[in-house]
Amino acid sequence: MGTSESEWKAALPRAIGSQVRWRWEGARQAVIDLPPGRLTLSWEPLPDRRIALLVMKRLLVRFEFEAVDDAARLAFMKPFDLTLQRGGG
Repeated sequence: MGTSESEWKAALPRAIGSQVRWRWEGARQAVIDLPPGRLTLSWEPLPDRRIALLVMKRLLVRFEFEAVDDAARLAFMKPFDLTLQRGGG
């Protein structure tokens, strides 16, 4: 993902939403309850991407769904992705 770790951590609660229980687990992991299962997000910084004078922070983000069916996964991911989406052209 093209974001810094501080931006990611600030945006994550808004992207998860207030209707879902979740918790931080350590400095680089969050666990989201999606009954009957859960989603574990973990991340680590990657080297910056440089294009001419542009420098973009990057994170490698892992999404690990456990016991979450396709419909529940889609219902969670659609608003999650829209919240984290950046402008483009």
